[in-house]
Amino acid sequence: MVASQTTPDTLSDLAQQTKNAAQQLAVLSTQQRNQALSAIAQALGDHQDEIVAANATDCTQAKQDGIPEALQARLKLDQTKLESAIAGVKDVAKLPDPIGATQIDRELDTGLTLKRLSCPVGVLGIIFEARPDALIQITSLAIKSGNGVILKGGKEALNSCQTLTKVIHEALAQTDVPPEVVQLLTTRGEIQELLSLDQYVDLIIPRGSNSFVRFIQENTSIPVLGHADGICHIYVDEAVNLEQAVTITVDSKTQYPAACNAVETLLVHRAIAPKFLPKLEPALTEKGVTLRGDEATRQILPQIETATTEDWSTEYGGLVLAVKVVDSAEAAMAHISTYGSRHTEAILTENAQLAQTFLNQVDAAGVFHNCSTRFSDGFRYGFGAEVGISTQKMPPRGPVGLEGLVTYKYQVTGDGHLAETYSGENPKPFTHKDL
Repeated sequence: MVASQTTPDTLSDLAQQTKNAAQQLAVLSTQQRNQALSAIAQALGDHQDEIVAANATDCTQAKQDGIPEALQARLKLDQTKLESAIAGVKDVAKLPDPIGATQIDRELDTGLTLKRLSCPVGVLGIIFEARPDALIQITSLAIKSGNGVILKGGKEALNSCQTLTKVIHEALAQTDVPPEVVQLLTTRGEIQELLSLDQYVDLIIPRGSNSFVRFIQENTSIPVLGHADGICHIYVDEAVNLEQAVTITVDSKTQYPAACNAVETLLVHRAIAPKFLPKLEPALTEKGVTLRGDEATRQILPQIETATTEDWSTEYGGLVLAVKVVDSAEAAMAHISTYGSRHTEAILTENAQLAQTFLNQVDAAGVFHNCSTRFSDGFRYGFGAEVGISTQKMPPRGPVGLEGLVTYKYQVTGDGHLAETYSGENPKPFTHKDL
């Protein structure tokens, strides 16, 4: 198929069209929005061969272009990943409706009431590198939460994204949801224009490399939700189950090394390092992982590469793991405070008190005890899917599902009530009674 090409002259019109469609979507019933998600899931299943073939074309071209292997891994959308994405769409349909929930219902005075109700954000601008399955996740969450979405995938995923959007549009055309709520941009030049459309776009969510996300953050006045780095750590304490620690570390590094929640730096207590590292090294080497260690690590594993200061600040996105020996849990937490990206941090220990201290004190969106960092994921958390992971302090934080795509409004209803009544020398008091 040939996608319609937008230009800066028409992108504003497209964004306005999306906003109008989003306003229509926002007032549809839960059933109508869920029916649209079911139609999308069905259509994606019916067009599996076409979608996988389009993605295979992208993957072949990416390999020929010499795109980094980590990006190639994110780009791949085979039948297994597609089926998982379809299951995610169905899961989103099953989630409670996030729109119209009453958060506050309060009497201010007799006949004067206040309600706070959840409502959609409006129009989301999603800019992502590779990851065509992200398009599916984001679209399903946007429709469920009543938001329009303007998508801009990386050029390496162009065929995949065009095919997915075509399938989604055809599915929505058979429902009450206007297909215009989902739009796809296809050229790099449109990114800068999108970032300037603050009258139509309410939230930008970038998914990509550190430099890519920082570029987005620095070039728009639209609020940005996301994370720039995924430098995740595991601290292996002296009171640890060695075999369990080996398997957790291997899973955290190799289960999907291109993911932002894969471990990049391993911190090992000095007392356990001589026993632990010789067990870990062959298990990782068997999986193709290159280890880079500090001086203390290389005294135990002299065959591995030397780590530099730069390694502590690097998100590899591949089969490389930096290793550092530390004197204590406090030293590990200090290292994480200095080099961590507030994404996901884990402690492996049988010391429950120490584990709780770690969980309480480490500043990250996800803090884990005795499990893989790869669990930092919206689907695994039961969110159905996620639009991305946020490492900012203000909510939403961590994997962002439906709750991150709604805001709220205050509704006040009276019967001729005046503010003057409640001010001055003899003001009438408010009742402020929760209903």
